[in-house]
Amino acid sequence: MEILMKKKIGLFWLKDDFRITKNLGLIQATKKHDQVVVFYLYKKKKFINQEAQKWWIGESLKEFRGKLANLNINLEIIGTDSYKSFFDKLFQKDNYSIYWNKSYEPDYLNFDDYLIKNLTSSNIKFEIFKGNILNEFDEVKKSDGSPFKVFTPFWKNAEKIFLEKIPSLEKKISKCKKKISFFKNTINENEIFPRKKWFKKFEKYWSPGENNAIKELRNFINKGIEDYSESRNFPSKIGTSKLSPFIKHGQIHVETIWKECSNNKKKGVEKFLTEIGWREFNHSLINNFPYMLKGNYSRKFDKFPWQKNSKHLIAWKKGLTGYPIVDAGMRELNATGWMHNRVRMIVGSFLVKHLLINWVEGEKYFKNCLLDYNQANNVSGWQWVAGCGADAAPYFRIFNPILQGEKFDKEGVYVKKWIPELKNVPKSFLHKPWELKNENILKLGRDYPEPIVVHEKARLKALEAFKKI
Repeated sequence: MEILMKKKIGLFWLKDDFRITKNLGLIQATKKHDQVVVFYLYKKKKFINQEAQKWWIGESLKEFRGKLANLNINLEIIGTDSYKSFFDKLFQKDNYSIYWNKSYEPDYLNFDDYLIKNLTSSNIKFEIFKGNILNEFDEVKKSDGSPFKVFTPFWKNAEKIFLEKIPSLEKKISKCKKKISFFKNTINENEIFPRKKWFKKFEKYWSPGENNAIKELRNFINKGIEDYSESRNFPSKIGTSKLSPFIKHGQIHVETIWKECSNNKKKGVEKFLTEIGWREFNHSLINNFPYMLKGNYSRKFDKFPWQKNSKHLIAWKKGLTGYPIVDAGMRELNATGWMHNRVRMIVGSFLVKHLLINWVEGEKYFKNCLLDYNQANNVSGWQWVAGCGADAAPYFRIFNPILQGEKFDKEGVYVKKWIPELKNVPKSFLHKPWELKNENILKLGRDYPEPIVVHEKARLKALEAFKKI
């Protein structure tokens, strides 16, 4: 059987798996076949509202193509409007076996069921492997078999389950005998990049790729993880790992992160690994409660009196709300495709609680702008901020953007970096510039906008709105 398999072509479906290490599906394909082709399906419709990720994917395809070429493996990109129509044509061939790693979004897992059924009926050999996760989401359950709805007991159980497993071996991908082509009508990664070159600014901040992911992780462990519990809250510090885009695109496996961190006894390790735990929890949530992908996890929020205000929404998106810590966060997002986690909570709270705009609008905008956009994290994170998610922040917890700025950006380093028009404002007025009565330094409405809402009034209005549910 093994000899027969060697004669067939091994196909590996590349999704969010841009790595050589711990890429179980690709490792198996090269183990069983002398000739392997990696294919990536570019579904244009999927990325209509995910513009920033087009850049990261395009760069990642270029980088990964080079790594695969050294192993005599060809990477082929196929443009398609439908995964189903692509695979329906592929089922008509029989000179291959196919391998892939799971992606943990409900649509992908449902499509796995479709593939399994049709590959089996077509007598085509296939194998599916665990993707970029510590535990399969359905492994972590309460004693009665129901899913966890609260993070702390979930993570306590998830850690125990993972530690009881035999870690997957650090197997290497085998070099193939020769490089071959398999698909017709392939496209080039340059066709994925957005037409306008606005994404060039990302090159200043990011270098996608597996080697850089490992480099960033080790640099963080050596220089940042010790003080992570404290420094992670201050956006002007290099206090977070910035690994999220690399994790999202599978350029580093979370098992690799776990192993590298566990080998280090610095005090911030446990807190950092808890962030991996939230990612696991969020994937469990969206698969056990998939309705939350299109609406509120907490149904009572279906009655919440959200307001539609296009002017406020545009001001929020552009970083022109008049609240410096909020505006700095949005401008960081627009410039870099990333935002500090503490600031994500602040800008999210401002949108849903100060402006009373539905969290769905924020989730949609982040989806379009974030390089690390992940369906589970984004939807769960926004619902956590809004108070309508599982184990969410209470609805009456309304971040005060002035106090948040004064507490976490006391010297104004972060704000002045992203809002240079405030560079001459004294520290005591930086997070409430409307109190500065010196037009020689700053004239509101000309140099920087006046606040679009008054915090105290917006807070009371939000609490009144929450009473209605």
